[in-house]
Amino acid sequence: MHRKKYNISVEATLEVIGGKWKCVILCHLTHGKRRTSELKRLMPNITQKMLTQQLRELEEDGVINRIIYHQIPPKVEYELSEYGRSLEGILNSLCVWGENHITKVYGDKSAVLEKSILNDNLK
Repeated sequence: MHRKKYNISVEATLEVIGGKWKCVILCHLTHGKRRTSELKRLMPNITQKMLTQQLRELEEDGVINRIIYHQIPPKVEYELSEYGRSLEGILNSLCVWGENHITKVYGDKSAVLEKSILNDNLK
């Protein structure tokens, strides 16, 4: 295995959780196990292909667990791994910063922030 070199450690973090959708997926998984269809419903603007790709990458990085239930019809759920739970503080900080940014730029956050269980928890 070739060792990768990073200029600063945040590069390693962004390699795992960077991009438009990974943090959103992880935030939803902080509230418990979710099926792919539930995640798709919670993130209507993500394509099925992109959701599947992001879930695979997060699983490969050990941040989420894929749980397969051997039943008919087949059932698959995703949850944060123990390693993934270590990101909860970062994810909460990103949410708080984002809410503050929305307030600064738009004033009334309710005009631009969708109603969701994730947004109800922000202070």
